[in-house]
Amino acid sequence: MATQSAAKKMVRTIVGEEGWKRLRRYRRKLAGGPAPVPRPAAPTGIAAISHDLCKLAQHFRTDKWGAHRYAQHYQRHLQHLKNDPINLLEIGVGGYSRAGQGGASLRMWKHFFPNAQIYGMDIQDKSFVDEDRIRTFIGDQSDVGSLVGVASEIGTLDVVIDDGSHRSPHVLTTFETLFPLLRDGGIYAVEDTQASYWPEWQGSEDRDDPRTSMSMLKRLTDGLNYEEFVDEDYEPSYTDLNVVGMHFYHNLVIIEKGKNAEGTNKRRVLKERYGDGGTRR
Repeated sequence: MATQSAAKKMVRTIVGEEGWKRLRRYRRKLAGGPAPVPRPAAPTGIAAISHDLCKLAQHFRTDKWGAHRYAQHYQRHLQHLKNDPINLLEIGVGGYSRAGQGGASLRMWKHFFPNAQIYGMDIQDKSFVDEDRIRTFIGDQSDVGSLVGVASEIGTLDVVIDDGSHRSPHVLTTFETLFPLLRDGGIYAVEDTQASYWPEWQGSEDRDDPRTSMSMLKRLTDGLNYEEFVDEDYEPSYTDLNVVGMHFYHNLVIIEKGKNAEGTNKRRVLKERYGDGGTRR
């Protein structure tokens, strides 16, 4: 046995690993045994990182990783859509410091969502970014007609990302226009909410100023619990009825859309207030 083992080692050294594997396959074939199933080749290049938004963001040099830390949060909230044939719209294509620049995040989304159609809307012509599964539109996010026109071109909206001007009036107009057009189960994201606190960017030093984007977003969290309000005359708004989740991160807010109607036990708990023995909901 020792002699046989030494011979095998000598032959293996002479023919190399690949040659040794071929000899073993040929031996099995002669013996009538099953040929080994070849292992699939490991992905290389960009395919090897297509599952990781942080690495894709770094690869395409989008500021969703580096200047910000958004990619890790998007990974968490969009992973379940990865292989679905979704439509993703991003407001703001980027690349304003030099002509012919922009589209980094659109390319990132394309490689993360292999079956998705990726759309970008920008006030400037960014059509040089267009390629297979990426299409851009010229549009003004401060104009309702422009937003509706782009949405009608796309059809179903599954994911909307506002990375546009970051000015509160524009963020509010975009949300009020596009959120109702987002499908149930869809995701709406607002980036760079720091501008809400900057008067120079149409924000406000007053953190309770109702005209700012962050005030609007914070009000949505109250709307999540509208069924618990005790004022009997309160009429729930569209967002009260259709926001089911809010996730706040540094300079990023992610909103989940769905039917918000889980019910309440307030009449049973607050019997003295309602005086009906808690029998009504």
